[in-house]
Amino acid sequence: MTEAQLRAAVEREMPGVRADLERLVRIPGVAFDGFDHSHVVRSAEAVAELLRGCGLDTRIVSSGGQPAVIGRKPAPDGAPTVLLYAHHDVQPVGDRSLWESEPFEPVERDGRLYGRGAADDKAGVMAHIAALRAFGDDLPVGVALFIEGEEEYGSDSLERLLAEHRDEIAADVIVIADSVNWDIGVPALTTSLRGIINCFVAVRTLEHPVHSGMYGGVVPDALTTLAKLLATLHDDAGDVAVAGLAGRTGAEVDYPADRLRAEAGLAEGVSFIGTGRLTDRIWTKPALAVLGIDAPTTAEAPNALVPAAKAKLSLRLAPGDDATTAYAALVAHLEKHAPWGAQVTVTLEHDGQPCVIDTTGPMYDAARAAFQAAWDGTAPVEVGIGGSIPFIATFQEMFPGAAILVTGVEDPDSRAHGPNESLHLGEFARVCLAETLLLAEVARAGRTAG
Repeated sequence: MTEAQLRAAVEREMPGVRADLERLVRIPGVAFDGFDHSHVVRSAEAVAELLRGCGLDTRIVSSGGQPAVIGRKPAPDGAPTVLLYAHHDVQPVGDRSLWESEPFEPVERDGRLYGRGAADDKAGVMAHIAALRAFGDDLPVGVALFIEGEEEYGSDSLERLLAEHRDEIAADVIVIADSVNWDIGVPALTTSLRGIINCFVAVRTLEHPVHSGMYGGVVPDALTTLAKLLATLHDDAGDVAVAGLAGRTGAEVDYPADRLRAEAGLAEGVSFIGTGRLTDRIWTKPALAVLGIDAPTTAEAPNALVPAAKAKLSLRLAPGDDATTAYAALVAHLEKHAPWGAQVTVTLEHDGQPCVIDTTGPMYDAARAAFQAAWDGTAPVEVGIGGSIPFIATFQEMFPGAAILVTGVEDPDSRAHGPNESLHLGEFARVCLAETLLLAEVARAGRTAG
């Protein structure tokens, strides 16, 4: 099929693609503990139905976790096979009062589709479906689709699933539709992602609460102790102060400060933290945040010294670092800086490795050509991502000969994981066209290489 025919085919399919995206958004498939996982099962079943509708041999699989969906269609003779990844589970909605519309009822406002999962990552699922529908029976490559069901909850069973179904998903090219584009009208290829360590640090200073007047001034309370310990994690400039963590510089593009302030929603008068170029700080250097603290509420707090307190920490690792050694460095720092001899206990929740992607070679040239055509002559920017997709390192290890393309369905205002998550519908149409053209370009590149 010619490029003009593919453009026309994608345009023809977009109304149905959007309708099916909205149907997926209506399924509250949250894989976190404490949520109704029957919705995750319903979500997997809906995705399986979509894959079967594209003529793929499809089944729902699991390995002790939430259900994933695998679909496969063999390659024409001499053509490469492309693995298309996305995930169908979503983040919890958080505080519903912060949403301007119901999280699981998709609503269009000003050219954006609002709803939990509309961008992350049900749009990724539907970008794959759009490309398959555009080609119909004339698919020029083999495809294997792997649609995960617990990515937002840490992908605990992913490695087992990949090992158990390795032959079914083996491919020459892997397309991971779970990243972000540089801006509206500017596509991106992701070349690095930070790793992650989520853990809990608990401090204890007392065996039980005691009167704050009778013992205050001599006996340390756990909350003050925890606050003092957490304050050691950054230096005065805001750089992470944990010894032994890797970091580097050299991002090819910079983030305009005004744009970053606006997209992050930084409150008036608040300054950035850290040193160096903004893109280095969010892509290639470590970051450490306190995500939550277990403590009495202010309304219910008695005049008593708190005996124990706990915080949840999230450490983002620079590309090139190692999660095991970084966690050891964090534990050593917390134990070394325990104020006033407080008992400190650190417990790992989950971790994931960072990764660096080499974007040289014919398949990456194919991706650049497809993206530039879909965005009407605008070439893709190579970007790092401050967030983490730990399983990419797993894919690199399991399929070392495959070219891995990390593509974006989101834009800087998608607000993935937050209230009022949304998808820019114009950009989504370009994403669907880009993936369609990508499959055609990969087929050509594969024939040339053969």
